[in-house]
Amino acid sequence: MKDKFYQYILQLQDQITSAIEAVDGVAKFREDIWQRPEGGGGRTRVMENGKVFEKGGVNISAVHGKLPEAMQKMFNVGEADFFACGLSLVIHPKSPMVPTVHANWRYFEMYDDNGNVINSWFGGGQDLTPYYLFEEDAKHFHQTCKTACDKHNSDFYPKYKKQCDAYFWNAHRNEARGIGGLFFDYCKATEEMAMEDWYNFVTEVGNSFCEAYVPIVEKRKTLPYSPEQKTWQEIRRGRYVEFNLVHDKGTLFGLKTNGRIESILMSLPPHVQWVYDHHPEAGSEEEKLIKILENSIDWI
Repeated sequence: MKDKFYQYILQLQDQITSAIEAVDGVAKFREDIWQRPEGGGGRTRVMENGKVFEKGGVNISAVHGKLPEAMQKMFNVGEADFFACGLSLVIHPKSPMVPTVHANWRYFEMYDDNGNVINSWFGGGQDLTPYYLFEEDAKHFHQTCKTACDKHNSDFYPKYKKQCDAYFWNAHRNEARGIGGLFFDYCKATEEMAMEDWYNFVTEVGNSFCEAYVPIVEKRKTLPYSPEQKTWQEIRRGRYVEFNLVHDKGTLFGLKTNGRIESILMSLPPHVQWVYDHHPEAGSEEEKLIKILENSIDWI
């Protein structure tokens, strides 16, 4: 399974980076191949200063070795060997009219002393963070997610949407990071779902990513915007950074497993603002977004 999924994310990385380059029309991804001293490595692809995208990263890692002590405590196990691979992406557009997007698909195995798999699971998801809310875009993104889920289980979309809303919640701000999407973790074999079934589901979601995001970018990338709207985007990016550094499990996992710091922090945007005690103007589009982010919305 680990070899099969690793081959899948290699292909998915090619598919997504090609699609993003085509939308941008100017910038290309720079590729770095890196090694982790304790075992494994990855293939990082980063785009900067494009026509449409200010910064984007589409990264693959496949790491293995002794489970770090911090992760032993998290999983409530003793010493063990592990393997983890995944694709993680964050795309930050130049225009505040185009939303930031994040996605991740991953697989994890743990082994006993004889090398037998004693635990394995899939995780992942995809979510959208707009700076100005276009409701039709929110509906399109969520409908694409639902369509992918419904091919496997009609309970998946409402369940994983709810988990996404709960996960991407900036508790210290009492607001959502964005308008959500899907989030699933610890997807293990059950009587209803074998690991092969989980593989089929996770890859279905991965394959839906470009369909969920690219049409939104194409629709919004040429809209005009003001310097004030750009400032608003940078203020909202500050909340994105806060979530990633304070709450995000993927960031914390990377830091605790001696991951490659440049790859872990590629999710951070290049231009961000923290304005003291900032409040948008009453009745503005900016205030409309804030009010939307205070509650979970059923977009479909």
